[in-house]
This record gives sequence, C-alpha cells and structure tokens, in this order.
Amino acid sequence: MNGPEAPPFDEPWQAQVFAMAVALNERGLFSWSEWTQALGAEIAAGSQEAGNAIYFENWLRALEKLLAAKGVASEADIVNLANAWRAAALATPHGHPILLGADRSSGD
Repeated sequence: MNGPEAPPFDEPWQAQVFAMAVALNERGLFSWSEWTQALGAEIAAGSQEAGNAIYFENWLRALEKLLAAKGVASEADIVNLANAWRAAALATPHGHPILLGADRSSGD
C-alpha cells in the first residue's frame, strides 16, 4: 500500500451535494437510473478535466436539473437561493454562523 487513501471529498459542499442526491433518491424523488443518466449527461457535456471539484460540480448541476425537471425548484429558485446564501456569507463576520435572510447590520 502506498499510504492512506485520499478522502473522497475535498470540501464540505461536495459531501453535502452527494448526501442530498442520495437522500432524494431514497425518498423516491428520482430513480437511480434517472440520476445516473443526469450525471452522465453533465459529465459528457462538461469539462474533460479530472478531479473532485469538477466531478462534484457535475453532481451539483445534475441535481439542480433534476430538481427543476421534477418541479421541486425552478432554475430561478435555485439561482435566487444561491445568491441569498452568497450575500449572507459575505455579510457574516468570520466565526459566526451564516443565517440565511438575517439582517446582520444590527451588530448582533
């Protein structure tokens, strides 16, 4: 053996998108066949670069498209939520929890 195996996820968001796809499949939102088709399409259409970041970006895009196709969240809903999280993260002082939709201007 050449040392310890690399962890399967480089960043927390990768584990989270993996877990969301698995959980939504287990809840019956989509079949695993639908998932593999959606993920395969994203991989085929995307960058030919290797690595966890590219791979899990494909997971994220496949999941977003399945959510839209199933009527769970529109593409606009997903973009709006991503923008809200980004704004909340930028407005949150380091070391504080990010609160979506919270007004941090009051000074805590």
